[in-house]
Amino acid sequence: MNKKILVTGGTGYIGSHTVVELINKGYEVVIADNLSNSYISVVDAIEKITGIRPHFIKTELTDAEQTKSLFEDNKDICGVIHFAAKKAVGESVEKPLLYYYNNLFSLINILQCMQEFSINNLVFSSSCTVYGQPEVLPVKEDSPILPALSPYGNTKQISEEMIKDKASISSLKASLLRYFNPIGAHDSALIGELPLDIPNNLIPFITQTAIGKREVLKVFGNDYDTPDGTCIRDYIHVVDLAKAHIIAMERMLNDDNKHAVEVFNIGTGMGHSVLEVINTFEKASGVKLNNKFAPRRAGDIEKIWADTTYANKELGWCSEKNLHDMITSAWKWELYLKSKEE
Repeated sequence: MNKKILVTGGTGYIGSHTVVELINKGYEVVIADNLSNSYISVVDAIEKITGIRPHFIKTELTDAEQTKSLFEDNKDICGVIHFAAKKAVGESVEKPLLYYYNNLFSLINILQCMQEFSINNLVFSSSCTVYGQPEVLPVKEDSPILPALSPYGNTKQISEEMIKDKASISSLKASLLRYFNPIGAHDSALIGELPLDIPNNLIPFITQTAIGKREVLKVFGNDYDTPDGTCIRDYIHVVDLAKAHIIAMERMLNDDNKHAVEVFNIGTGMGHSVLEVINTFEKASGVKLNNKFAPRRAGDIEKIWADTTYANKELGWCSEKNLHDMITSAWKWELYLKSKEE
């Protein structure tokens, strides 16, 4: 197989793991990233894992000319996996226009270029935040799309609508993968979640606190309507998630898709509270965390987990790693980062 896939945001957390899985499946990969929340050294790590170096192009996808140049130089790509977006819920509340500009203009430019260069296969990085705070759990793909609780979530809702509208009047095929909460790291411990600033996600905050980079782990809210008062999420291993992208892309490449736009929940189908995750980490690592409760964080959903029946049946995909596996791999990654510093 020598098909070429463009991966936007391919040096990021989920993007880099997906690039590894694509290369392992025999695809040629082009990464486009502006490195605003990732490191160029990730390309070296991907090469070390796979033995093959993906082609990297530093690109600002909100710039129409740069995006067009990217596609002109890669006219032979057969599909796009679009990760490139800002993704911190809390930051989106504080900087809504930044999120609308970055996440929507980049998608518009990509969709325009896909049409111009006759590239019809798109896997889009969506999010369970499109469901808002669900009235019924677990959520299914046909659950109501309620008002988003953050600008980030709203950009994902709008992006999905843009893709559906475009597909309705063109030959575009798209798979919208609604992720739940990706955590963990590659088994090699050579790639993992590495935010450039203070982490917005729970697991890197846990591991950085445990390793001594952060003094205290803040748990945002302990008065939610959940068994222990903390938020509940459906955590999924990043490699399980990455594999779903390849399956979704191949479904379109093989013309096995049943609709022009298909939607899939990508999670484990199980919800875990913040305190459950902390307790699991402490047992797995043997490290006692210094944590304290803090006020609720704006934009956070109280509880959500997936019904993955449709993805399991239609894609033939299911998650394989449990919470202990996920947390252990994340801790292994943090220890690797520390060893590099010493």
